[in-house]
Amino acid sequence: MNTSAVAKLLGVSPSTVQRWVRQLELQMERNELGHYLFTEEDIHLLKQVQEQLNKGIILQDVSITDKKARRGTMNASVSIHDQATEKILKKLEELEQRINGKADDVVSYQLLQHRREIEDLQAELIQLNERIEKLEARHDFTKKNIPAENLFVFEKELPRKKMKKKNIITTLFGF
Repeated sequence: MNTSAVAKLLGVSPSTVQRWVRQLELQMERNELGHYLFTEEDIHLLKQVQEQLNKGIILQDVSITDKKARRGTMNASVSIHDQATEKILKKLEELEQRINGKADDVVSYQLLQHRREIEDLQAELIQLNERIEKLEARHDFTKKNIPAENLFVFEKELPRKKMKKKNIITTLFGF
């Protein structure tokens, strides 16, 4: 059966069936155009998925009991045991190992570089804090030695006004 026929059988849209197959990584056969071909076994599997979804289980948590093995075809002219194929596979493994080694080296270098930068920033932060403390100390010292009439308005300590106590009747009636 094709996707549309299976979708009608299950009562869902064809795109829903395709999404189930993709997200659950179901191994379905395809025709020469790349369209899914469903067997009775596949339809039974999709019915299990639909039942679980109807019970309220989300698609990521759906469990499939009868996952079938993927079937593939192989040209008779190419043999896995061919020496050339084995040589290519060994070379690929070596290249993958070298790439992984290079990637690890790059990451290590970047980590060390970031660590140096963080240490430099921490040292600069310590210097800035010391400088701020010195400036504040100098500012406090100069503030103490300047006569009150020479201080700026915001640096003077103004005497606080004493609040007059009002009579309760005056507060209530506003006399």
